[in-house]
Amino acid sequence: MMRFLSVIFFLVFTQHALAAKLMVLGDSLSAGYQMQAEQSWPNLLDAELEKYGHDVTVVNASISGDTTGNGMARLPRLLEQHQPDFVLIELGANDGLRGFPPTTIRKNLSEMITEIEQAGAYPLLMQIFVPPNYGKRYSDQFAKVYQDISKQLEIPLLPFFLEHIILKQEWMMDDGLHPKSDAQPWIADFMAKELAPHL
Repeated sequence: MMRFLSVIFFLVFTQHALAAKLMVLGDSLSAGYQMQAEQSWPNLLDAELEKYGHDVTVVNASISGDTTGNGMARLPRLLEQHQPDFVLIELGANDGLRGFPPTTIRKNLSEMITEIEQAGAYPLLMQIFVPPNYGKRYSDQFAKVYQDISKQLEIPLLPFFLEHIILKQEWMMDDGLHPKSDAQPWIADFMAKELAPHL
């Protein structure tokens, strides 16, 4: 009986130990803005990834209002604390809304990616866009930062989920910037499809 229990314990422990850990480093779009934390898409993501055969523990390290600078400042401690296998960076929207220079955003994102790789984790970057009312020149420069980083540092660039739902009024809050809780399951499913090939 003891031997049987030991085998069961070993199998369960081994399966748990082999589970990958994905950390989402984001802002209010991932933090669950004005909703319960468990409703946010990162907290629904592990169940969606299971559908693609991935055993992944998801750590949501997102904070509303964070910029790329805030994320860079928090990153060393987060890497040490959680020791993730993968890190998805969903940052930059607040930089863009505040009109930060694209060169600053590029520098911060590049440094975070380097730090993630040095910690032995695999970085993934989400494309971010800013509203068109910021001017075409700035919007184009901003978007190009992510595309250039993905090519230069050879890391996956995942699509911006918000552009797929921003016109669905029933899924967006009154500010026109944040998805409601009703949209979170769709986002989790969408992100699982995009992440699965890279895990």
